[in-house]
Amino acid sequence: MNMSNNELGYAGDITPETAHEWMQSGEAVMIDVRTEAELAWVGFVPGAVSVPWKKWPGMAVNHSFDDAVRAAAHGKKIVLLCRSGVRSIAAAQRATELGLEAYNILEGFEGDANSDGHRGTQGGWRMRGLPWRQN
Repeated sequence: MNMSNNELGYAGDITPETAHEWMQSGEAVMIDVRTEAELAWVGFVPGAVSVPWKKWPGMAVNHSFDDAVRAAAHGKKIVLLCRSGVRSIAAAQRATELGLEAYNILEGFEGDANSDGHRGTQGGWRMRGLPWRQN
């Protein structure tokens, strides 16, 4: 982690591998902040709790985010996952404001888009071979 909590507004950035280790050891809960549509169409991480940052369609703010993320934390660290690591930063900042120890998972589920505009080849949870499933 290269920046302090004060500069980021949350506990720090971690790799997908670290997030997986923390989940396996029981020290962290993963909150997947992608929409229900993304989970259904793109894939999801077994054991992650779905708490969308924004609602599909229209991407309106999820007004139940605060209560849902508090309920999911169970006194553990939370690691936040989105598509590419943008929404999860905003969500980690909000979770920190709520008094939780929140980390952003770098690269997200799909990673950055490549030169053809395709995701899934430039980093991300899925590309790194970590557990995921598809409906």
